[in-house]
Amino acid sequence: MNTLADARNGRSDFFPATHWSAVIAAGESQIDPKIAQAALAELCQTYWTPLYSFVRSRGYSVEDAQDLTQSFFAYLIERKIYARADRQKGRFRSFLLASLKHFLADALDRERTLKRGGAQTFLPLDEEQAKEAESVFQTHSATSSEDRIFERSWAEALVAAGMERLLAEYKSESRGKLFKELRIFLGGGADPPPTYAELADRLGMTESTLRSHVTRLRARYRQALRAEVRKTVNTETQVDEELHELLRVLTEG
Repeated sequence: MNTLADARNGRSDFFPATHWSAVIAAGESQIDPKIAQAALAELCQTYWTPLYSFVRSRGYSVEDAQDLTQSFFAYLIERKIYARADRQKGRFRSFLLASLKHFLADALDRERTLKRGGAQTFLPLDEEQAKEAESVFQTHSATSSEDRIFERSWAEALVAAGMERLLAEYKSESRGKLFKELRIFLGGGADPPPTYAELADRLGMTESTLRSHVTRLRARYRQALRAEVRKTVNTETQVDEELHELLRVLTEG
């Protein structure tokens, strides 16, 4: 079952204030800029890997790409780039990539920024995340263009964020172990899932009970994935469109 495709079918009667809408509102002086900065920091942290992968695709070394990615975050805040965001376009992904391309265009200024080390205090570099980001880049760099690398790693980051959200929900219900047993049914693993009969026997439950757990898991995953997308767009229609686009990116390989 393709859970990313299924996520397009979820609906919400109430579209909450999102991280991205907070960034845009701050640019229009509708809210405290500090709120936008916090929202932007969280979004950038989640999508650090796609940004890093794009910078690496431009030919920068591992170390320079890490420094440039870090510096980019400070650039967004210090120059209030979010104030230029177009509400009608409404996609954080598009805004972020366009801003990154502009940031990289002036290599001399970027080198001066790195020498000052000004960006390093905005978003601490997570060494583990940096290693994972390099692994993602190496996986896709041989067969993809720089924009394609960004899109693919963005889609993967989105799925990972949705999975982390769902895991946190299950842990809060003291069912983290159950989630780890069932997550294989969400797809994306290297190995095929076990049969319901095999897993039900291992977990000590009936097959019908297991099927109910898997059905609920898939429904909750769709909700979690949509919740992550809502952080980066403005309307429910754009949620559907963004999920459709990211599904296309993932299925094209």
